[in-house]
Amino acid sequence: MRAAASIAMKDLRQRLRDRSAIVLGVVAPVVIAGLMSLAFGGVDQLRVSLAVVDLDHGPVAAGLVKAVESPKLRPFLSVRHLGSAEAARTELRNGRIDAALVVPGGFSASLAGGAPRGLTTLEASSEPMAGSLARSIASSFVAQVNADRLSLAAARAAGAPPASLPAQVAKLRLPLKSVEQRVGASELKVISYYAPAMAIFFLLFLISYTARSFFVDRRSGMIERMLAAPVRPVQVVAGKALAVFAYGSVSLLIIGLVTSLAFGADWGRPLPAIVLGVVLVASVVSLTALVMGTCRTERQADGMSSVLVFGLALVGGNFFSLSGAPSFVRSLALVTPNGWALRGFTDLATTGGGLGTVAVPVLAISIFSLAVGGLALVLSTRAMRA
Repeated sequence: MRAAASIAMKDLRQRLRDRSAIVLGVVAPVVIAGLMSLAFGGVDQLRVSLAVVDLDHGPVAAGLVKAVESPKLRPFLSVRHLGSAEAARTELRNGRIDAALVVPGGFSASLAGGAPRGLTTLEASSEPMAGSLARSIASSFVAQVNADRLSLAAARAAGAPPASLPAQVAKLRLPLKSVEQRVGASELKVISYYAPAMAIFFLLFLISYTARSFFVDRRSGMIERMLAAPVRPVQVVAGKALAVFAYGSVSLLIIGLVTSLAFGADWGRPLPAIVLGVVLVASVVSLTALVMGTCRTERQADGMSSVLVFGLALVGGNFFSLSGAPSFVRSLALVTPNGWALRGFTDLATTGGGLGTVAVPVLAISIFSLAVGGLALVLSTRAMRA
């Protein structure tokens, strides 16, 4: 192990002298995670500017206006009153409002007849969420009105006294509601997803950096001099792997501390997060050894490393949240070690669990590392003898 440790220290000294390695290992992941948090963080604080065009001025329209101006909606809905649908369209085109709700003239009176008039929603093409909210408000209100009309018609058909019916029907509310509640988990903040995602993405660059340094050492005769020391091929591989493991572990630790303290990222409890990070770095070590053992030139190593880095990042979900992806994409992400790691860090951030929370991701990444690392060890030791 002394020879492997000496090789690892030599690689680490070279890496620390190279400023680009520090930028890729610490600075870039922190900066990009912060930028992505700022870019996507506003989604959680949705605030919509809704215009209401009341052309009816009847009692039912007044009830709709009162509903959209309720205190419960004020945190994310600001209401403006406009005089016409054309004025609402103009405001939408100019970007001053996000959506509009138009109550047609005679709306209240039409509800007493057999052909009630409908509400109209207008939305900007650039604000689909605002349009969805306006449609949701309109459909909920229409559902309540239709339920009231049905109750009134049923009571009249049963022979109830007509004088007291309107007041009683006005007090009715739909008995069935859909209420979203979280069970056993807290909301995942944007920074809590992209901090580990970017840390893992730049950790994968260790594959190309280490493989390139291996071929540089080989071209300069360093590997041959090591083997003549004598140092066995397996010790050279172990030294390279130890350097990757040490640098990758420190990089993850620093990024975790900085993003937690500076941006409020939640990586979960320290012990399970560290265990998950350690097995993830081990998988990067195995992939690095695979590139060193498979490729014969520095150019081949650069090409294979690029395919691995960006392929794993795209499939594993480092650039986008997997929660909104199709089911087959989420399943495909679990073929990759970084996909399993992101799942583990997400579970830790949302549930606050312990080691049991990351048991399956740790096992899956460990199996991947053993399979790839075993093959890589055989190939890389043969490559050094070639």
